[in-house]
Amino acid sequence: MHKRFLIFLSVAAAMFFVSQAHAQLIIANPSVKASEASKGDLKDIFTGASSSLGGSHVTPVLLKSGAANDEFLAAYIGKSDAAFMASWRSLVFSGQATMPKSFDSDAAVVEYVAKTPGAIGYIGKGSPHEGTKVLAGK
Repeated sequence: MHKRFLIFLSVAAAMFFVSQAHAQLIIANPSVKASEASKGDLKDIFTGASSSLGGSHVTPVLLKSGAANDEFLAAYIGKSDAAFMASWRSLVFSGQATMPKSFDSDAAVVEYVAKTPGAIGYIGKGSPHEGTKVLAGK
């Protein structure tokens, strides 16, 4: 029994550190009026259900792939990358939205968000994010 508890504790600690290593920051252009965003707000914005946050028009920016992208989708959207992109293609096909810009790296997301009014995106927690404001993941 004691041995099982130690194994469980070790596994739980490892999972905690792994989840912290790849946590995300939600960043926005400084023109966005909101100072924070809830999980529901982010889900609505990144699924195309809403285009405003705190009275500002916002435009989502995506990472193309990687750990930060997968974890963002799991934590805030509840879909796999394939299902998430399929839902966006459906919105685009029906004329209800345009496909969000997507970038290969955290640095490219930061650069775009910093210079584009209303842009909102996500990056890995350890990534530099000068010129943006952090809305979640602080």
